[in-house]
Amino acid sequence: MKQIIQDLKNGDTLLIDVPAPQVRRGCVLIKTHRSLVSLGTERMLVEFGRANFLDKARQQPDKVKQVLDKIKSDGLWTTVDSVMKKLDEPLPLGYCNAGEVIAVGEGVSEFKIGDRVVSNGNHAEFVCIPQNLVAQIPEGLSYDEAAFTVIGSIALQGIRLVNPTFGEKIVVVGLGLIGLITCQLLIANGCEVIGFDFDDRKVDLAKNWGVKAYNVGSGTDPVKTAESLTNGVGVDGVIITASTKSNDVIAQAATMSRKRGRIVLVGVIGLDLKRSDFFEKELTFQVSCSYGPGRYDEAYEQKGIDYPLPFVRWTEKRNFEAILFALATEKLKVKELITEVVKLEDYNSVYGEITDSSKVASLLAYDTENNKHTTHVQVGSNKYESGSDVIGIIGAGNFTKMVIVPTLSKLKANIKAISSASGVSSTFLAKKYNIGVSSTNYKDLLNDAGIKAIMITTRHNLHASMTIEALNAGKHVFVEKPLALTKEEATEVEVACRQSGKTVLVGFNRRFSPFATEAKKMIGNSDQPMNVIATMNAGNIPASVWVHDMKVGGGRILGEACHYVDLISYLTGSKVESVLMSAMGTNPADETDNAVIILKYENGSQGVINYFANGHKSYSKERIEVYSQGRTLIVDNFRKLSAYGFKSGGFSKAQDKGHTEQFRLFIESLKQGGKELIPFDSVMNTTFATLATLESLKTGNWVKVNS
Repeated sequence: MKQIIQDLKNGDTLLIDVPAPQVRRGCVLIKTHRSLVSLGTERMLVEFGRANFLDKARQQPDKVKQVLDKIKSDGLWTTVDSVMKKLDEPLPLGYCNAGEVIAVGEGVSEFKIGDRVVSNGNHAEFVCIPQNLVAQIPEGLSYDEAAFTVIGSIALQGIRLVNPTFGEKIVVVGLGLIGLITCQLLIANGCEVIGFDFDDRKVDLAKNWGVKAYNVGSGTDPVKTAESLTNGVGVDGVIITASTKSNDVIAQAATMSRKRGRIVLVGVIGLDLKRSDFFEKELTFQVSCSYGPGRYDEAYEQKGIDYPLPFVRWTEKRNFEAILFALATEKLKVKELITEVVKLEDYNSVYGEITDSSKVASLLAYDTENNKHTTHVQVGSNKYESGSDVIGIIGAGNFTKMVIVPTLSKLKANIKAISSASGVSSTFLAKKYNIGVSSTNYKDLLNDAGIKAIMITTRHNLHASMTIEALNAGKHVFVEKPLALTKEEATEVEVACRQSGKTVLVGFNRRFSPFATEAKKMIGNSDQPMNVIATMNAGNIPASVWVHDMKVGGGRILGEACHYVDLISYLTGSKVESVLMSAMGTNPADETDNAVIILKYENGSQGVINYFANGHKSYSKERIEVYSQGRTLIVDNFRKLSAYGFKSGGFSKAQDKGHTEQFRLFIESLKQGGKELIPFDSVMNTTFATLATLESLKTGNWVKVNS
């Protein structure tokens, strides 16, 4: 299928071939008929992409600080490499989609095949959208008009926040698409509307609906005009839908408001507020969040958990439905806002002139007769050779993009196919690294007899089940940590592995770092017990991120601390016998990311893992200390090894966490066979030990590890 993406590195807007998504649980699969180009929002993205690196940095000062902190902890070149890879990611464009349902996912009862619907889907021939972001189009309403639903909901949410009453005087600053829709909805609400913009055409459109609209570019003073129209009292509310870096807009909004007036920001403006402007009038100021309540809430959007109507009357989906009703009853008229309707393949006639502010709304029209729902596309030149080292990759998230595929490419790995749920990220990687096939159906890779090994880099809740499927399909498996989220899953993986005769390697890369291997060499093969302390300055991740969801990510201890269980097992040469975990706080939750773990090993060694998320990012992220026979080794952030009590040893070099060596050995093992890179018994011991830490947290006791 065809989809429009934005290249943030150079600003190019591209129409690319990607595999069509499959319908997922809780979602509907939609064939697109029309999508609306949000000229304001998408213009900002295009202009950001076209900006040079210095201008990009100026626009994101908070990100610059993060980069500086990363340089301090990880080094310059590691940071530069990460930033360049981040900018190299494709960004799907569009969020105003209208089309027909062609498949319904498990758990969805509201929609059926053939329904005409709107959604926040991208500019793509097919989109898979969660049910709470989809609404039915009323009979008789055209796809052209329905495509305005989502952007209309943005305007509606701004109005809901300003909470106008019949007869109030409301100013709309910025008469772009959202501003013009806002004006119409305010008039339908019985308000007297005053509008300001710099474009005569948009001002004239607003006047046709009864808005008192003015072109401030012709010398009109918005503050004096508002005062004049309110007999010096000031307006009841101001909705700002403009896009500008200037601080003048917020200052003018405050000045033109009456005492206890309301100001709501829908657009993007400079926000250097003066306290006196708001203090003297007791003004309220609020920033509107997109389509309404539920936006950016994973439980609402992705899991389909609705807010109860008696308590949250208007959610983003109910806002969609309200706009559709307004369109169907012609309370909201959008036909005269349409500047152009262009075929999808002629998209560049829109994006090439997206800085043209005279346009109001551009619609993309899709060829619904000839587009086919295909879940895989040929991308690279497919120069892989048949053999025991042919690899298929399932998952194309950040870690895959930033580390796995670039590293495999340097090692000239034999990658035949890559799969992702959306198809965009896998296609981007396939194109960049000359991988033959991009797919949205991972089973295509499992069923391909030419693929001998599967790499699984999906979200954590899929690791165990996909590992079992791959083993049952006769494939060797590399799976990112953690291997499983429950004891039951881990046991099922162990059974499948032993029955299949294939190998399972988990992404415990730290043991393959040159700093770890040198430390192991210096320690020697003595059976004397030792103490190892591993400290992880993990940094805070917002609670809303999926990794904290115990059913999806398993929490950060299970997802990341397992690295250090494996590393300490490697250094001590022993298995974990029992564990004890204590977490920060008086009543810590399962998804804690501030904890201390104590490991007791079969050979008498002890391990301590300090996993902390409340430290400063400029401090080293990882520090390993080994105490053995009157000697001490310290690995600092996998950039430096210091030795104390040894005749010689220690070195420093660019950060190396072992990914390259692990993948090199993995490829070599596929070609030549031989022993497991990490003994499977050790993999399972690490898995059960990490799972036991969560049990220990609940009981407050030591937990014996029974592999």
